[in-house]
Amino acid sequence: MRTRPIVWVIGVGFAVAMAMLVALAQDAPADPLQQTAQALFQPLPEVMLDPDRAFSDELVELGKMLYYDPRLSLSGFVSCNSCHNLATYGVDNLPTSLGHRWAVGPRNSPTVLNAALHAAQFWDGRAADVEEQAQGPVLNPIEMAMPHEDYTIERLASMPGYVDAFAAAYPDHAEALTYVNMADAIGAFERTLTTPDRFDDFLNGDGAALSELEREGLQVFIDYGCAGCHGGAAIGGTVFARFGMVEAYWEATREFVTIDSPTMPMDVGKFAVTQRQEDLYVFKAPSLRNITRTYPYFHDGSVWDLRAANEIMARVQLGRQMSESELDALMAWYATLEGEIPAHALQLPVLPASSMETPRPSNR
Repeated sequence: MRTRPIVWVIGVGFAVAMAMLVALAQDAPADPLQQTAQALFQPLPEVMLDPDRAFSDELVELGKMLYYDPRLSLSGFVSCNSCHNLATYGVDNLPTSLGHRWAVGPRNSPTVLNAALHAAQFWDGRAADVEEQAQGPVLNPIEMAMPHEDYTIERLASMPGYVDAFAAAYPDHAEALTYVNMADAIGAFERTLTTPDRFDDFLNGDGAALSELEREGLQVFIDYGCAGCHGGAAIGGTVFARFGMVEAYWEATREFVTIDSPTMPMDVGKFAVTQRQEDLYVFKAPSLRNITRTYPYFHDGSVWDLRAANEIMARVQLGRQMSESELDALMAWYATLEGEIPAHALQLPVLPASSMETPRPSNR
């Protein structure tokens, strides 16, 4: 009989033990499930600050303008929001995104909401944080396709509104308008994109925040060891794991792949970055915050149904099969993770006007 991966069992078991000790130390009647959840997860912070980075209203507002501005792409058509649409929970709801000249990207675009809590960015972790991640797509030839950093800054510098905005956001910099500062500003805006939900209320002590069925779903999630990879404040994003501990993931997702929705059958994952054998088919475990709205699922966007995605995960990671009642309860708990998108993020900014000297795209 197959068993759960040892690291998951040990991690969850330790958290449960700690929760029991906390319960014993309190006089009031304890809610064991709530205390176990508090040991495994944390409520979302209001802002995902990095103590080593500057943060100000001017910086956030600049980052918001850049996030929504399609002129950061060569064509003037693709923005950060194109693939990470904040109105649809930070995703584009496509298996893989469309970029420059309708090129199709190789992997699913994960949500930007709560992403600053992750240990690293991209499915393969090749960027350390949201600021470093923001440097990549602008220059990626199949995403935003800017030819080089200097071209990007030349275009921004041709717009007086951006020159002023960078100066206000970086008052202590001799040269405020730089490529790194551009990405840092986008990252500062993304650090405000938290989506508190009913599960946060539960973690903060409101035992009535979840219904009985939702509590059952949380218990199922814990009992199966899912929190071993999907824990913390983001309920994921901090652990890298092989996708397919028991069997190959592409075998399990094969039935969901049709001629109309192709998928990468054997994405090597983190191995493409490190070239280390132990990183073959290893991916970052995604955040489950807003999981009911961030379909389709997995790095290749091959599965649209959340229930089916959970059946696949139980099969390829644990070698187990969930019952229909367990899946019903789990789906109910997932619904509590759907949070509120910050109102300020959904208010479109007025972008700086282009000048006649703004660099224009070539016929590429």
